[in-house]
Amino acid sequence: MMKIGIVCYPTFGGSGVLATELGKALADKGHIVHFISYQQPVRLDAFHPNIFYHEVSVPSYPLFDFPPYESALSSTLVDVISNEKLDILHVHYAIPHASSANFANQILKQSGKNIPYITTLHGTDITLVGKDKIYESVVTFSINESDAITAVSENLKQETLSYFKITKEIHVIPNFVDIKRFTHLNKEHFKKMIVPHGEKILTHVSNFRKVKRVEDAIKTFFKVKQKVPSKLLMIGDGPERQAAEALCRELGTCDDIRFLGKQEKLEEILSITDLFLLPSAYESFGLAALEAMGCQVPVISSNAGGIPEINIHGVTGYLAEVGDVDTMANYCIELLSDNEKLLTFKKNALKQAQNYNIEKIIPYYEALYQSLVK
Repeated sequence: MMKIGIVCYPTFGGSGVLATELGKALADKGHIVHFISYQQPVRLDAFHPNIFYHEVSVPSYPLFDFPPYESALSSTLVDVISNEKLDILHVHYAIPHASSANFANQILKQSGKNIPYITTLHGTDITLVGKDKIYESVVTFSINESDAITAVSENLKQETLSYFKITKEIHVIPNFVDIKRFTHLNKEHFKKMIVPHGEKILTHVSNFRKVKRVEDAIKTFFKVKQKVPSKLLMIGDGPERQAAEALCRELGTCDDIRFLGKQEKLEEILSITDLFLLPSAYESFGLAALEAMGCQVPVISSNAGGIPEINIHGVTGYLAEVGDVDTMANYCIELLSDNEKLLTFKKNALKQAQNYNIEKIIPYYEALYQSLVK
């Protein structure tokens, strides 16, 4: 049994989801897990005797134009590590968590304490924010000072090595899905409420940032519905939602598209879905697609980043170049028009998701933790 600290963003994004699900799984295996963040993570939705949550409080002072979160986080880490006697610290998303962990470590060393910390790279912390010249030197230093580095895909590992001068090995431990939760459920009554005439259902899930290209999902659907009676469910929220809704009005598809916002019971929506759309400009892994596969939903996606590592072209779905909505629409029409082929793809999607079942991936993290604690 280990006492593990997990630092993450508490939002619906992939890094926060993975960090929370990892902590919950570790707690189920008997480890004591302490989450440290500025809000309770959204997936931390039930009581567990082995899970504790510590909120980072950032005082407001007129002197500061921007709250000094990094300093507040470092101070909180020192307190939690000291008082709870943590064995290891696992920080998700390099900025600012890795630098805060390093700062906390320096403080603790003055009192003779030393705790190893692992940095897990998730994507935009490397490919977008981390590349900014303002942050690049800090990101590089903090990653290299980590006792271990992991990346969620082989693609992200190579991207990191190409952008930064990393002096340590990067371990690839892929994202995972909880097959017990993300599994196909019998929700036919729910489906009939949305498609009373038997239309097909397409679904898109994201945080509605530019990199997700949510408008491409709508443009793809617009072409699909002209050939196949269908509806589109848009799950999530973010800065691009307003533009996406405006596009729906422009194309005259508002009656066939539902914006459902953020949803806790995502597996119920995926269980009534026929195809999952992921047209992102970049995904380090594509966790949303993997969760869809667990619910037996084939994926029509862009051929970007780490997506091809999980969405196998012609097997679990189809890949198209970023922005090629015509090709994505044609692939959708092909599958939705052939029930036998669609059924085969659904079975293949589930089989692929089972390769990433959480029970298979957690031991890799445990082994890494134990090697550092020893």
